[in-house]
Amino acid sequence: MKITILGSGTCVPRLERSSCAVLIETGRARVLLDLGPGTLRRLLRCGVSIYDLTHIFLSHFHPDHTAELVPLIFATKYPNCEARADTLQVWGGQGLKTFYNNLKTAYGDWIVLPEHQMVIREIDTVTGETLTFEDVTVTARPMDHRPESLAFRIIGPAGQSVVYSGDTEACDALVAVAQDADLFICESAMPDALKVPGHMTPHLAGRAAALAGVRRLVLTHLYPECDQVDIVKQAQAAYKGPVTAARDLMTFDLGDQ
Repeated sequence: MKITILGSGTCVPRLERSSCAVLIETGRARVLLDLGPGTLRRLLRCGVSIYDLTHIFLSHFHPDHTAELVPLIFATKYPNCEARADTLQVWGGQGLKTFYNNLKTAYGDWIVLPEHQMVIREIDTVTGETLTFEDVTVTARPMDHRPESLAFRIIGPAGQSVVYSGDTEACDALVAVAQDADLFICESAMPDALKVPGHMTPHLAGRAAALAGVRRLVLTHLYPECDQVDIVKQAQAAYKGPVTAARDLMTFDLGDQ
């Protein structure tokens, strides 16, 4: 199972950091977690076409996590491109269908695909759900950010596990879904001294990683202020395992466990 940080940034436009997105590749699945601005170009850098994607999971509906859904669908309709062979499944919390219908109000048929090319599916954001497809299992659990917010735990074909927090406050549900994960990709929007509501800091991410007993912590969703301090050191004050500050196109290969 190969994990690529496509976007490690936020809504702030930056050359070095695209907005939030993570690509997970297994033998049979190409799973995209969020797709903020810059995602499609980052996919191309990885040699991955929009037609290679099998699933998209949206942690919530803020633009820095969803803004390139419209360009992706529009590009799929481009008449000179190869037809999508398999159905792209787009999953998100409750309200996703309304969110998509509102986009259709703005863009009309330009973002409508045949049913055999794309389906929109909602996940229960009260209790969460566990889904199995291709050669992976995805567990979604509600987080403390927006009503539709979800974190995702992806288990690969050999039992490897990666957890993506999405945006959230520190909460017990995050620790539970991240339990014993091989890789924990956790948002750490601002340094410890600049905590903002609805988001984690490096120390809070480290604390969640320690409580969950994860094997490796990756800090992502980084505002420019995070570049001015040692966020890895702040996380390590609470978590003694390996910590990495995410960069765009950084990869992790979990291999066989």
